[in-house]
Amino acid sequence: GAHPPLAIPPACANIASMLRLCASRVLPRAAAPRAPLAGCLRRAFSAVSTHSEGEPGTPSYRLRFKDASGKEVSPWHDIPLFTGEEGVLNALFEIPKNTKPKMEVATKEAQNPIAQDVKKGKLRDYHGPIFWNYGMFPQTWEDPNVVHSETKCAGDNDPVDVVEIGSEALPQGAIEKVKVLGTLAMIDDGELDWKVIAIRVSDPLAAELGDIEDVEAKCPGVISGIREWFRWYKTPDGKPLNAFGYDEKALNRAHALEVIAETHGAWKKLVGGQTDKGKLWLKEGPALRITAASEPPGSRPGVG
Repeated sequence: GAHPPLAIPPACANIASMLRLCASRVLPRAAAPRAPLAGCLRRAFSAVSTHSEGEPGTPSYRLRFKDASGKEVSPWHDIPLFTGEEGVLNALFEIPKNTKPKMEVATKEAQNPIAQDVKKGKLRDYHGPIFWNYGMFPQTWEDPNVVHSETKCAGDNDPVDVVEIGSEALPQGAIEKVKVLGTLAMIDDGELDWKVIAIRVSDPLAAELGDIEDVEAKCPGVISGIREWFRWYKTPDGKPLNAFGYDEKALNRAHALEVIAETHGAWKKLVGGQTDKGKLWLKEGPALRITAASEPPGSRPGVG
């Protein structure tokens, strides 16, 4: 059945206090997040390095990505989604846990650097910190031209989001292998905006988590915390609560992997010129494959 919203104590006068309650049962609090990752991203991609332009907290700030030859690459189009391991994908992290600046891959800028989101001419910050590492899956796209059969909503025109529930605060620009555990079907202003729940493969708890029911068992409160954080986070700006499809259930790993396969297929159509790109920035010619593991294990050609 549906999961009712968490009860909000009357004393919670601001949204940050309420969200802190949602996260109170999350994994042990991490140390303060490290600065944006400079130099080589050794853990998952020794071939990719980052460099920043401008000062953090200013409109000109950009975190850019380069390959081993020094050529600038797109973290959206050039980093491969698949790792060659079943259920393990590459994820790019834009926002370290316990921070507030709303950083994101700039899908409409050349080479898609990470920048701080701007709304109505002002840099955007969350009203309270996000309690998990937040990022995106490269080579995915939620197609705004396709209406989802269950939710009756079209995609939000962005890569698929990932919420990483591990214990370490991952630096901005980190590229990590993550184990997919499940997903929430968030509906934001009438658009479908999947929130995939995952954990970094190298996290100490990763071996104990194989599917969404393991998260409920081993990390009680985490799924409800994620759901309520994303339900409420825009309300201080006068916007309505976000909703969730599928009776608000967190869907299992298999369903999450289906979502990723579908959105990877949508991305392939986008970069192949079969879908109108609108204002999105795409590479000229085929996307670079930094590793050979460009398709999921056992996938059929053209599917995935």
